[in-house]
Amino acid sequence: MTTIIRRYVETDTGHRVPNHKSKCRHMHGHRYRFEAEVEGDIVTEKGVSEEGMLIDFSDISNILNQYVHDIIDHAFVVYEHDELLLKMFEQLPPDHRIVRVPFIPTAENLAKWAFDQVEPHIKTSYGNRLKLVAMNVRETPKSWATWRA
Repeated sequence: MTTIIRRYVETDTGHRVPNHKSKCRHMHGHRYRFEAEVEGDIVTEKGVSEEGMLIDFSDISNILNQYVHDIIDHAFVVYEHDELLLKMFEQLPPDHRIVRVPFIPTAENLAKWAFDQVEPHIKTSYGNRLKLVAMNVRETPKSWATWRA
């Protein structure tokens, strides 16, 4: 039997979907919520810090912050073939936060991207077989995307 825990981080991030049929083709931003879903066995080793847990929630927060939040918070995520935005952004100061990605920055693609960023850092300890099983991305209060392993 396994247990699943979840922890999230939020970012304020801009993007656009360049070939979208509606208003999402315009530059805009969201308060994204990136929620990691981790599965494993509860640590039973007596006296260790993680006894009774899969992993300390603060450890997941640190991973989410380092590999998702700190990369795209208050940044603009741009598809590497979005020539219009890339040309426009050339006019900005070099310290302006632009993150080029090889995919159109939809919630679905950002979920996979975040999963790929976080998954290598979820480490098993004390034989509890930890595994990142999903990354959920909330783009708006009514709109979510999930990438599952």
